[in-house]
Amino acid sequence: MTQTFFTSDEHYGHFNILKYSNRPFSSIDEHDEFLIKNHNSIVSSNDHVIHAGDFTLSKKEDAQSYIKRLNGHHTFIRGSHDYWLGKNHPIQILDTSINKQNIIICHYCMRTWPRSHYNSWHLYGHSHGRLEPIGKSWDIGVDNNNFFPVSFDQIELIMSNRPDSPNLIKK
Repeated sequence: MTQTFFTSDEHYGHFNILKYSNRPFSSIDEHDEFLIKNHNSIVSSNDHVIHAGDFTLSKKEDAQSYIKRLNGHHTFIRGSHDYWLGKNHPIQILDTSINKQNIIICHYCMRTWPRSHYNSWHLYGHSHGRLEPIGKSWDIGVDNNNFFPVSFDQIELIMSNRPDSPNLIKK
């Protein structure tokens, strides 16, 4: 069965992320290999992975070499370090639906988002686990999820335990 996974802020090849996010690795190579191993341990070649920005600060050729090593079919949302995608990359915010659940995915956290007043979900990165989610939102960055991508089923469980969005329209 094909699954959908979400992740953000992998920062492949970005040495400064080790100190910026206090990641527990002695080198960027160790970091990258650990993230790749974790990713491939749960994502199959048929799964879909949505990356919500800051995949790598590297050039396009390096980004492609990382992608080739990762299981799954990949969708990339532009983050603040994704120069490899080019200035005209079309996806800044992804508005999608999975199993009839509206999901808004962006690199940046929003206080309100499309259909938040109906408890749509908002998945974001950029904050490296340092920003408390509100309502039906969740930081899908690797720093907030034990350096693993998060499956739709995991997000569904997380959201079932999250409070309603503050702007929910009560019926």
